[in-house]
Amino acid sequence: MAKPLTVSVVSADQQIWSGEASMVVAKTVEGEIGILAGHEPLLAILSAGEVRVNATSGERLVARADDGFLSVENDTVTIVARDAELIK
Repeated sequence: MAKPLTVSVVSADQQIWSGEASMVVAKTVEGEIGILAGHEPLLAILSAGEVRVNATSGERLVARADDGFLSVENDTVTIVARDAELIK
C-alpha cells in the first residue's frame, strides 16, 4: 500500500477537515486535478467548486470551496479557500 497523503482543508476562519487520504481531487483555474501519493510539488490557484477527498478510513468527503490555493509537497496537501464547507 502506498504512503497516504496528509490533507488539510481550511477556510479563512476554520479548519474544515484534516486527516490521511489516498486521493484528493480539486478544481483549479487550469482544470480539475487529482493528487495521489508521490505527486510532484505543486502550487495551484483554486476555482470555486468541489474538493473531493478519499480518506484512508474509507470515507469520501466532498467540500465546497471558493477561491483559494492548493499546495502539494512531500505527500502533504493543503487547501486554503476563502470560504469552504463540507457538503457530504
